[in-house]
Amino acid sequence: MLYRKIPKNGDDLSILGFGLMRLPVTQEGKIDEPRAIRQIRDAIDRGVTYLDTAWPYHAGESENVLGRAMADGYRDKIKIATKLPSWMIKSRQDMDAYLNAQLVKLQTDHIDYYLLHALAGDPWDHLESIGVADFLDKAKADGRIVNAGFSFHGMLADFKRIVDGYAWDFCQIQYNYLDEENQAGTEGLQYAAAKDLGVVIMEPLRGGNLGLPTPPAEVDAIWQRAAVKRTPVEWALRWVWNHPEVTVVLSGMNDEAHIEENLAIASQALPNSLTEDELELVAAASRKYKTLMKVGCTGCGYCMPCPSEVHIPGCFEVYNKMHMFGNAQEGQFMYAIRMSGILSGTPGYASQCVQCGECLEKCPQQIEIPDVLEKVAEELEDADLEKRVAMGKKMLNID
Repeated sequence: MLYRKIPKNGDDLSILGFGLMRLPVTQEGKIDEPRAIRQIRDAIDRGVTYLDTAWPYHAGESENVLGRAMADGYRDKIKIATKLPSWMIKSRQDMDAYLNAQLVKLQTDHIDYYLLHALAGDPWDHLESIGVADFLDKAKADGRIVNAGFSFHGMLADFKRIVDGYAWDFCQIQYNYLDEENQAGTEGLQYAAAKDLGVVIMEPLRGGNLGLPTPPAEVDAIWQRAAVKRTPVEWALRWVWNHPEVTVVLSGMNDEAHIEENLAIASQALPNSLTEDELELVAAASRKYKTLMKVGCTGCGYCMPCPSEVHIPGCFEVYNKMHMFGNAQEGQFMYAIRMSGILSGTPGYASQCVQCGECLEKCPQQIEIPDVLEKVAEELEDADLEKRVAMGKKMLNID
């Protein structure tokens, strides 16, 4: 296992982090706890030191399982990360209530790395207005949390102002070779690192899609040109770890074979270790994937805000992902969660578009946004949309 330091505290963290959002489950859909604990402890025994969970994962059970997995001396071997469910916070008092409940669930007296979950501009503004800085300061002072950070799903401009809005120790962003200009992107990664924040990466495989054993034929042909043959998983992970600004890469591991593969890659993935030819191959794969996109949206956010509150970049991101990887069911579910306002508090469905045309004047890609939004609504807002929203609320423990 290779390790990298958090700049502000000097912690040596394993470059591979164990994400506990997708633990193995039984036929009834509950966590297969004996298997999950074996996987967690085996990963720790083999050098993984960073374990990431959150209040809503596995309908609230992920933290409980991690708490039990840390018995028998395993707590002392690792750093645990969990998250304040930002969308559920109504008052300053709620923050302490959730943190204290998480300490009980995790059977510990402190959280090593505590994040504000799923921030974007509006959720950050809400938390800031009700005293989140005071909460973090006091929780650090009394020892309930050691390091403060946030995870992010929004626009670059909001990411930068959140980075500048508090004395963070670290942050967590979505990053992979398709997302260099999406959400925080490469510019955000470099901005956070320049401020001495540790950077934890989520979605290095874009929900597993970049690691599919059989990628699209056009992409597979690119990988076959490589002098050193690698699996799609290794190409994707090595590309992220090639960035020296990255501290930890999270993997939602739930299969023993996947854990073995990830551990093997994490023993070799030094920063700046890919050659120029290899980086060009990854860039070619990225370009090829993007030709499979339905919309040429870069996620820049210039079209925002929308007068009808449509989350235009988010709609296009889900729509493109669904068509690139051919997974309609996953696309419809992610659309329901992200555009219904479950997390942000404000619905942003494509169908809210009233064809005002304001976005057309702002889009640097000259996308016919209203026309494309109409197609998004046709494909992603079917008769079962509300059922998927209800399922998402249940999964996230939202009443």
